[in-house]
Amino acid sequence: EAEDFLNSYFLKFPEIKDYMSDIIKFCRKSGYVTNIFGRKTHFSGINDKNFNVRNFQERAAINAPIQGSASEIMRLAMIRLNSAIESNNENLKILLQIHDELIFEIEKEDIKSSSKLIKDTMISVRDSDLHSFSIPLLVDVNVGDNWGQLH
Repeated sequence: EAEDFLNSYFLKFPEIKDYMSDIIKFCRKSGYVTNIFGRKTHFSGINDKNFNVRNFQERAAINAPIQGSASEIMRLAMIRLNSAIESNNENLKILLQIHDELIFEIEKEDIKSSSKLIKDTMISVRDSDLHSFSIPLLVDVNVGDNWGQLH
């Protein structure tokens, strides 16, 4: 059943299968992959004789450019946010990053202005010195008294 699902998925989106194959070929030859910003992730076991090691490295090599790019986008957003917070004298603190989410501490009276600053600054990463995206980066801002209320 899983195999049928994957086969129909790849029939519908053949570019994804091509992407996966191209990444593995490149990594087998070079020993690394790069994210959209050019940062390399090395995979020393990509040509390992052990199937399990090689298979794990192939899956990781496929994921690395996407996950690494997302991580870089978040890192750039956090750097810009820190500068924007300092420049605007906002009473706002970044408390926590979890994958593609940031948790802030904001005074109730500052929610509107801080939310706008957060959203505008994070969206601005779309046009950085390192890469310019052809699609918009979407940012959602949610407010709650604790993390559990944000979803």
